Amino acid sequence: MKRLSLILLSLCVGFSAFADEGMWLPSLISSRIDDMRSKGFRLTAEDVYSVNRASMKDAVVLFGRGCTGEIVSKQGLLLTNHHCGHSSIQRLSSVEHDYLLDGFWALSREQELPCEGLTVSILERMEDVTDRISAGESAESIVKEAEASGKGLGASVERMYYGNQYFLFVYKVFRDVRLVGAPPSALGSFGGNTDNWIWPRHTCDFSVFRIYAGPDNEPAAYSPENRPYVPRRSFPISTRGIREGDFTMIYGFPGNTQQYIISDAVDYVQHRSDPMKIALRTQRLDIMGEAQKASAEVRIKYANKYVSVANAWKKWQGEVLGLERLGTVDSRRRYEAEFEQWAADRPEYAGLLDSMRAAYAAVTEPYFESELYRESVGAIEVLNFVDRLAAINASEKLTGEEKAAKIETLRRAFYKDYEPDVDRRIAKAMLKEYLDRSSGVPAALSEAVAASGSADVFIDGIFDSSRFVSPDGFTADTDGDSVSELSAMLSGVRKSAAGMRYRNLSDVPAVRRWYRTYLSALREFDTEREFFPDANLTLRVAYGSVGGYEYADGEYHLPFTTLDGVIEKGTLGVSDYVVPERLRRLYETKDYGRWAVKTTSGRTTVPTCFLATNHTTGGNSGSPIINGRGELVGINFDRTWRSTMSDIEFDPEICRNISVDIRYVLFFIEKYGGAGYLLEEMDLR
Repeated sequence: MKRLSLILLSLCVGFSAFADEGMWLPSLISSRIDDMRSKGFRLTAEDVYSVNRASMKDAVVLFGRGCTGEIVSKQGLLLTNHHCGHSSIQRLSSVEHDYLLDGFWALSREQELPCEGLTVSILERMEDVTDRISAGESAESIVKEAEASGKGLGASVERMYYGNQYFLFVYKVFRDVRLVGAPPSALGSFGGNTDNWIWPRHTCDFSVFRIYAGPDNEPAAYSPENRPYVPRRSFPISTRGIREGDFTMIYGFPGNTQQYIISDAVDYVQHRSDPMKIALRTQRLDIMGEAQKASAEVRIKYANKYVSVANAWKKWQGEVLGLERLGTVDSRRRYEAEFEQWAADRPEYAGLLDSMRAAYAAVTEPYFESELYRESVGAIEVLNFVDRLAAINASEKLTGEEKAAKIETLRRAFYKDYEPDVDRRIAKAMLKEYLDRSSGVPAALSEAVAASGSADVFIDGIFDSSRFVSPDGFTADTDGDSVSELSAMLSGVRKSAAGMRYRNLSDVPAVRRWYRTYLSALREFDTEREFFPDANLTLRVAYGSVGGYEYADGEYHLPFTTLDGVIEKGTLGVSDYVVPERLRRLYETKDYGRWAVKTTSGRTTVPTCFLATNHTTGGNSGSPIINGRGELVGINFDRTWRSTMSDIEFDPEICRNISVDIRYVLFFIEKYGGAGYLLEEMDLR
């Protein structure tokens, strides 16, 4: 391959980014293909999705339970984000082998590390089953039939457009997945909370896994005898580079959007739900962060917990700011007023919004209480542990032997990453918040706290006497323990919260039932609008282009960053900007190999990250960014902070997704990780 000179840091005067709102079902992508081709896509709808021959869908995986990954070799090699692989890397780490701190590179197949409990799922097919559901067939029977049709299959039936359509998704679920490589967290999470949801970004956010299968190339439980999976399709990789304005397509599993909710729901998110969750998580993060700084052992134990709490915490802050800036509540109210005027003389739709508002009014308080419970006392780790232990003991479906096995698995997993002093401090803070904010505190809890004199004394009493805060005192029997007594006080609240555990407020059945009619009405009312189903962790296609944006008046954010920025941030003395000495040496000696590019000023560097205009959300982490020729050019890992409201309202002027440039990934594997042999598996173009 030739070393290519790339103009990275140029503001292309006259460039107009096309941002395309929408997360499209791949089986229906033919309806979008003309638009995609007009913007630079060079392949066909069959190349994107096909059940009759290999297509891109066969190289995209649902990674774990909430990320995306892409297959990049004929030997099952898989790329995803570092933060998607973080929990697996953390579980494999110890003080002696700290793969989070030091990174990890298998230099042979034998050194690849099995990831217990990790699955990847590859979509076999999707099928419209609306007629079958309408005819009275149950989703359960449809799923059962699909899963019985082949080996290693999983399936689900998902609502689209709030039940106006139903689709069956059938997956091959692979359970033998092994860690191949990962950068140290200093680079895989470079920027930490300081840069999370922020541009410019320089995060080397990737990790490498491999899928293994049985001798028949079908899913199988872990075995040393398993072989690397041979996929139907893997992504070729472009080393050509990208320019502002180039077509990009993202293929992945976006998790949750609420594009069609009415103003009542937006108001709830902006003014009640997000502010409460932000405030409570701020306290939890402060407590965990302080403990992590004081102890390397605690840092490892709480690494994944901290990241999982912090990610949504900062996202919600950006979401509130975005909704305020756009005035979304008021704009929805104006839209709804026009709709009501249109619907007034249509009997099937007249009064529809009144019914929806009444439904929201009836469920908002109990839903808020359920969110408050989960974010406050529901975040006490030992309480959750005891509740799960009690549920296993109470199960009538498990034999005594099965119960013992599940209890032992639960016990090992819990104590491996548990620090009672951290949990005690969080419990004190969260109990105070719950008592202050809840309108439904159980009388028994209020009385017990009052009798203790304060929430702090009450929590100390529980932790001092419980046998579950230490593995040394563990017993399988939960009766009579102080944590069990707290659980009993909260049992009614916990059951109510479990009964309200829906994707969002608008997914509560009493509200959701009206959205099926509302979506039908909107399609008649707003004929110029292009409708796509809300994200629900099913495979989708979104497309746009590489593009910067005007962050503020007179402040344009360029769409590219380079290794120079990594080094510059490393001089600032910020704890989130730590540059390992090995990378500094590569930079100082300009030992970039074939991944070197030149900027317009003549500097030689390595590209790191880029912006594009694709519509993304949670679940798109790890998704492949594909150019017009169907080649991998990057791995999606974030949005800009001013984009986080795009789950509710997409603003094409500023909504941007952030990806790590695939050339940074390849540079890192080869020059930093010393695992250049992996590139020999890949189709580099």
